[in-house]
Amino acid sequence: MVNDYQQIIAKMKKTAEILSQQFDSVRAGRANPAVLDKLRVEYYGTPTPINQIAAIATPDPRSLVIQPWDASSLKLIEKAILESDLGINPTNDGKMIRLGFPQLTEERRRDLIKQVKKYSEEGKVAIRNIRRDAMEDFKDQKKKSEITEDDLKDIEKDMQKLTDDYVKEIDNIAAKKEKELMAI
Repeated sequence: MVNDYQQIIAKMKKTAEILSQQFDSVRAGRANPAVLDKLRVEYYGTPTPINQIAAIATPDPRSLVIQPWDASSLKLIEKAILESDLGINPTNDGKMIRLGFPQLTEERRRDLIKQVKKYSEEGKVAIRNIRRDAMEDFKDQKKKSEITEDDLKDIEKDMQKLTDDYVKEIDNIAAKKEKELMAI
């Protein structure tokens, strides 16, 4: 049973980490290579992350420079950026791509905050699904008489506390990202 708890905690922790990574990919006024993490380039027929086919640098707080190792992938990278929801037009000079990050407008900030709220809600749903699946497993154990009714009640309380803790952590991560977006 202790092993079950460790697996459940690991799943919830992983969910919070993934959510944090998703928030890193939400563009916040200054250049951050993480905004490119979710983009994939059709490189020799395989969807490939940009950071695996190019060097990404931040020469100043408002721009990114992408320098592909294979010059033939330059157009593919540019196309992937144009088709993304980044809202940034790439500048291609034939050797590298420059991305200039403009100041965020109030409207764009509100859109980004909606995106953050959507991600956080998805994270909370994932946490609750982990709890639901775990409780189903524990109820099956109860049916098989592997645990008692009292054990099940204690487990239910523990699962609820664990869920509440991780939902609160998700709320904290989301609030921090929202504050970051409004501060720019």
